[in-house]
Amino acid sequence: MAKSPALTRREILAAAAATAFSSDTALAQGAGRGGVGAKPNIVYIMADDMGYADLSCYGRREYKTSNIDSIAAGGVRFLQAYANSAVCSATRTALITGRYQYRLRVGLEEPVEYQSQYGLPPEHPTLPSLLKKAGYGTTLIGKWHLGGLPNFGPLKSGYDHFWGFRWGSLDYFTHKYGIASTDTEDLWDDDVKIHQAGYLTDLMGDRAVKVIGEYAKAGQPFMLSLHFNAPHWPWEGPGDEAESRRIKAMVDRDGGSMKTYAEMVTRMDMQVGRVLKALADGKMANNTMVVFTSDNGGERFSDTWPFTGKKSDLLEGGLRIPALVRWPGHIRAGSTTEQVGITMDWMPTFLAAAGAVPDPAFPPDGMNLLPQLTQGAAPVPRRLYWRYHYNSQRALRDGDMKYLRIAGNEFLFNVAADPLERANLKERQPDVFKRMVQAYEEWNATMLPDRDDIRSGPLGYADELADHVGVQRK
Repeated sequence: MAKSPALTRREILAAAAATAFSSDTALAQGAGRGGVGAKPNIVYIMADDMGYADLSCYGRREYKTSNIDSIAAGGVRFLQAYANSAVCSATRTALITGRYQYRLRVGLEEPVEYQSQYGLPPEHPTLPSLLKKAGYGTTLIGKWHLGGLPNFGPLKSGYDHFWGFRWGSLDYFTHKYGIASTDTEDLWDDDVKIHQAGYLTDLMGDRAVKVIGEYAKAGQPFMLSLHFNAPHWPWEGPGDEAESRRIKAMVDRDGGSMKTYAEMVTRMDMQVGRVLKALADGKMANNTMVVFTSDNGGERFSDTWPFTGKKSDLLEGGLRIPALVRWPGHIRAGSTTEQVGITMDWMPTFLAAAGAVPDPAFPPDGMNLLPQLTQGAAPVPRRLYWRYHYNSQRALRDGDMKYLRIAGNEFLFNVAADPLERANLKERQPDVFKRMVQAYEEWNATMLPDRDDIRSGPLGYADELADHVGVQRK
């Protein structure tokens, strides 16, 4: 398949210098924060609706993401990373449980509606709750989207602290879930609703820097989940407060541009740079595993090359995401991996790095990626499954082959040789097609059944998006 552009030697060296990653400082900082064998801190950064090629280290040409690129320069860049779903809250269910989202009722929602009755059950073991048992402090900054108070929330599911918003999207300036004056703000400090002026991406960066400084003073291993809402709509850059007052709906159909999108992404990149600097200033950079990724494929201004499809599609463009990991002294700088990874892999991976174990009653569906990340182990062939209610979409990737069904139409692709998913091999390789359909049905029978009352749909309809001419309202 087509490869993403390699980082240049100059970029690798510049990023390494900027984030203080020499072997000498690694030894000094390791001695200052636990030394050899100390439990690593974990900083997990998730963008919202970022396409596979929306970072300059993956090929984006219209702008540079130098700080995020520095994670790749100091670590590894995945070439075959997937989201668990083509929509946000389903993927977040898989992230926090380490399991297919279809095992939980909340994971069937596409996405969880505002003030929905569904959420992540507080009694379910989670990544933060298991890390807490291993002695970690746990903080979530940003998007939760797994159910609202009083029944659900980050503090009920393993996080010590929460600063962010509970539902699916937020205006970057008013911090309202909706735009109309009757709608209320959705910004919280733990379980207390707050009002704070400022551009939301900047406020998240401010809070992350503060939290990292507090953990540095405490000397406690920690996991910081930093879940940006950028570059999710509404399309508002840091200078667009007037646009925030103009738009009439959160789904901003008459706004946005490539320029605005670039401003949103590069502002997030700036805040990631501040987070990396805070780790270095706290002498924790070399004992911290940093991950940057996205919750699903890109939206309308995203670059998903070399794939077709976007968010809400089980085509590769709706599922393929950037994924970068840095862990000095453990992961080779400037490397890439062809290991097929997926969101639910981060739970077993982080637990293994922390010396913790999953709850035996809820074994992960994801795999521990540490052998591939830290030991140079060969990529492991895998079977990965997806389901999406809209258009009755079904998908299975088995090695290089992918079975796909959309609205009753079935396909077989070799996504390594044909990442655009153009050459349907269903008739050419009938035995492979039959085997994969059977495997999919056997797996699907082990999950919660699909339901007619699921909220799901496309990015937009023919009267809203010109390239959706065939997507008609029912």
